[in-house]
Amino acid sequence: MTMMRAAAAAMGLALLAQAAMADAIRLKPADPQPDATALAAGLSVRYAYPGDVTDLRTAESYRDSDNEVGAPLPGFDYPDGYPNQKVMTARRATKVAAYIDGFVRFDQPGIWRMQFHSNDGLEVRIGGAKVYRHDGRHACQTNGWEAEFEVPTAGWYPIKALYFQRLGTFCLMMEWQAPGAEMSWTPNEVFFHAAP
Repeated sequence: MTMMRAAAAAMGLALLAQAAMADAIRLKPADPQPDATALAAGLSVRYAYPGDVTDLRTAESYRDSDNEVGAPLPGFDYPDGYPNQKVMTARRATKVAAYIDGFVRFDQPGIWRMQFHSNDGLEVRIGGAKVYRHDGRHACQTNGWEAEFEVPTAGWYPIKALYFQRLGTFCLMMEWQAPGAEMSWTPNEVFFHAAP
């Protein structure tokens, strides 16, 4: 009888895992996977400096303008700063649009959770899926997204983000939760971009 209970419990856990995967947003790994020797640490970023920017649509409209290439970002690791602090690696502290891209490495397959904090607007796509969007002007906060994402295989996943900062202070941070782990700040060591 004990073996039957153990088998039933294992089957129940398998069904729960399948149900979680069915509800999770599936991320697509980079195809082909990049050669690690062709990658550099951090995320690449380009900046635009609009006359004013109050939403992601406006920030997006400057993407193909005369953008400035910034020094790579170590990751999403910018806690709320102080007024007049330059935005990330930009040359200005206000009215900045940023176009971020690269790769993030997931070390194990399974169901992951992610959430971001921003001041001001932010949209993030990983593996072709929108994983976060918080538009408009606001203090350093998250929209509370902790959606579940299916990572089908360990490896590199493309990441693209659109961000803007208007006035005051700025922040840009990311938390994640690996399968079976607690939510924690995402380490900078998992972010890379194509080496120039």
